[in-house]
Amino acid sequence: MNWLLDLGNSRLKVAAWPRSGKLGPVQAWSHGATDFPGTLQPWLDQLRPGDTCWLASVAGSEVTAAVAEQLARHGCPAQRARTLPEAAGVRIAYAEPSRLGVDRFLALLGAHARGPGPWLLVSAGSALTVDLLDADGLHRGGVIAPSPEHMRAALASRFPALAYAGGEAQAFATDTADALAGGSLGAAAGLVERSHREATRLLGQAPTVLLGGGGGARLAEALELQVVEAPALVLEGLAVYAAETGAASA
Repeated sequence: MNWLLDLGNSRLKVAAWPRSGKLGPVQAWSHGATDFPGTLQPWLDQLRPGDTCWLASVAGSEVTAAVAEQLARHGCPAQRARTLPEAAGVRIAYAEPSRLGVDRFLALLGAHARGPGPWLLVSAGSALTVDLLDADGLHRGGVIAPSPEHMRAALASRFPALAYAGGEAQAFATDTADALAGGSLGAAAGLVERSHREATRLLGQAPTVLLGGGGGARLAEALELQVVEAPALVLEGLAVYAAETGAASA
């Protein structure tokens, strides 16, 4: 069996991949939780020597090493995915490929595998990222911004009077918590909508928006755009990467 692991800034996502078929159900765990090793154990017990585990990580070196060690201990050393300048019909825009996060790279592969596009890839996770992929598989670049949660945390750390939790996003709030919720979410939505307008102007056609990340559902409600939910896009791209390298087990 092949296993695909997407180790993000806050969560680990795992799915089985039979190579000749679709991804299995996605399981997810917060690796910031104190009981992370324990919650991961039932899945680790499913591994069998000879299984192939593909690992894409943008997490810190400590948690990445810990997950890799667990895999090796169960007889399934991790095959690490790396950003490449070109793969599976996708060419990235960065002159230094290593500076493009492997999660964004794999998402591009996953999007291109869905069809020719163009695609606007939006990930609302620990950070908000937006990337444009044209119909020829050329990555036109992207932007990175704080997530709405991190926008609020930054304001609270700099201005204690704005350290309000909760709130409901509104266009014109009459309460500080609501104003913070509306402002941070509105800023994120505004960036995505601006990127969509610029992409349409650049390409001469509107790209389809693929939206993922833990905050994707909340962001979708604030967007005046039609979106396609793609919560496992990085794992989809990791499957493409594994197949492209030809090293996954049958």
